[in-house]
Amino acid sequence: MTQIVYESNVEGLELAFRGKVRDVYDLGDALLIVATDRLSAFDVVLPTPIPEKGAVLTALSRFWFERTSHVVKNHLLPRRLADVVPARYLDELAPRSQVVCKAKPLPVEAVVRGYLAGSGWAEYQRSGSVCGVKLPPGLREADRLPEPIFTPSTKAPQGEHDENVSFAWVQELIGSEAAAKVRDLSLAVYRFGAAWAEARGIIIADTKLEFGYYEGEIILIDEVLTPDSSRFWPRDQYAPGSSPPSFDKQYVRDYLTASGWNKKPPAPALPSDVVQRTSEKYREALRRLTQ
Repeated sequence: MTQIVYESNVEGLELAFRGKVRDVYDLGDALLIVATDRLSAFDVVLPTPIPEKGAVLTALSRFWFERTSHVVKNHLLPRRLADVVPARYLDELAPRSQVVCKAKPLPVEAVVRGYLAGSGWAEYQRSGSVCGVKLPPGLREADRLPEPIFTPSTKAPQGEHDENVSFAWVQELIGSEAAAKVRDLSLAVYRFGAAWAEARGIIIADTKLEFGYYEGEIILIDEVLTPDSSRFWPRDQYAPGSSPPSFDKQYVRDYLTASGWNKKPPAPALPSDVVQRTSEKYREALRRLTQ
């Protein structure tokens, strides 16, 4: 079992910022991204770490970055961790770190949905569409969509909620050409990952991707197709009409919703059984997808 890391502290390196679940260090010509064991739900960081979560996110992102490199370039650099961090931190950081290029993130969340769930399901019930994409009438919760759809959202500051937006809004924000590129790359990554996962017993219902500019080109950054950024369902338990069980943090969201928490800071601590089960779900997703 890897060491639990809620916050990393690497002496000698400049901490650029702490995100909801990642600590980012400035290496001068590159960045060091450390995936901690923090977990956020409803855009609030929880006080309870999930053992091995950061290692799972890193291993799975590395796996997908390698396998989707034929679709889109990504931010990983071929640089050894031992060349950028002091030796005494290697055991702690090696399972949870990426050395990446300094891309300029695009100010939009690239969301792809292959199934009707979460905020997409709620929006469909109100309007019959998701992010301006009109869908057939009579769909049920968790129904598979005729085709995966690109349903972007805002990239809200920490503590605030992302909001679904239309493709036209994205075109206004980053330009028509860049918007089309992000849409097409997002759909291609999702289709590749969904096919791979389904063959291994996991449905990727939807996912959130991030892109950035590097040397004039749009590349894939942050993480890709992980239990934090995606909705994973076990294929053998899938039944449309209700929200299926999951291999992602929806398990924690469901617990927090049932607890009566108002979804505003501070978040409550998680009980040990929820922590253990969540950690098991993350590890099971990694095992299945990389086997």
